[in-house]
Amino acid sequence: MYEALRTRIVQHDLEPGARISISEEARRLGVSQTPVREALHRLEGDRLVVRSASRGYDVTSLIDHAELVALFEVRLLLEPWAAREAATERLSNPGPRLRAELDALAALHGGGRAAQAQRAVHDRLFHLEILQASGNALLPTTFEQLHAHVHVFRLHQVDAEGAATCAEHAAITEAIEACAPDAAEEAMRAHLLGSFSRLSAGFSAGASAPSSVPREARARLR
Repeated sequence: MYEALRTRIVQHDLEPGARISISEEARRLGVSQTPVREALHRLEGDRLVVRSASRGYDVTSLIDHAELVALFEVRLLLEPWAAREAATERLSNPGPRLRAELDALAALHGGGRAAQAQRAVHDRLFHLEILQASGNALLPTTFEQLHAHVHVFRLHQVDAEGAATCAEHAAITEAIEACAPDAAEEAMRAHLLGSFSRLSAGFSAGASAPSSVPREARARLR
C-alpha cells in the first residue's frame, strides 16, 4: 500500500498539491481505509504528503530552487567523503553491489514517469550502498531523512534518459572498485555538481529561478 501510493506520487499520478481522498484510494486499491491511512502516515514522515485538520492529506509541493541548493549543500558535505571512505577497504568494498545497481539503472529506458520512479529506486540504493560502506552509521540515516532521491526525481528531469547519471555512477564505481580514494571523492563531487546543474536547468525563468548555487559550485565557477 505504501509503495503503491509512493510510486503514484513520484510518477505524478498524484500531482503536487493534490488532495488525497482516503475513501477513493481505498476503492481504487480494493482495500479498507485503514491500510491507506497507515500508508499516508508513513508518507507524511517521508515529507511526501502533508496533513491538515480541515483538508485531510495533500501531496506536498515540489521543492523550490532555494531548497534544491540547501539539499545539495548537505550532500556535497557528506557524500564525497563517504565515497572516499568506501574506496579504502578492499574487504568491505561495495564495488559488486554498486555494479548491480549501475546495471539495473542502465537497463531502464525511456523518460516517462514510470521509468523515472524506477530510476529513483536504484539511484537511492546506489548512494545508500556507498554511505553504508563508509563505516559511519549516521550517514545512511541522515541520507534517508533527506529524502533526496524522492525530491530530485519529482522535479523536471533534463537528463530524462539517465545517460549522464549512468556515466557519473560508472566513474564513481570504477574509482571505488580500484580503491582510489581521491578519484572516488572527486567522481562523487562531480556527479553531485552535475546533477545539481541539470536540475537547475529544469526551473523556469519565472518562479523559483536558479539565482544561487551550492557554495562549492560557486567556488569552482570563479
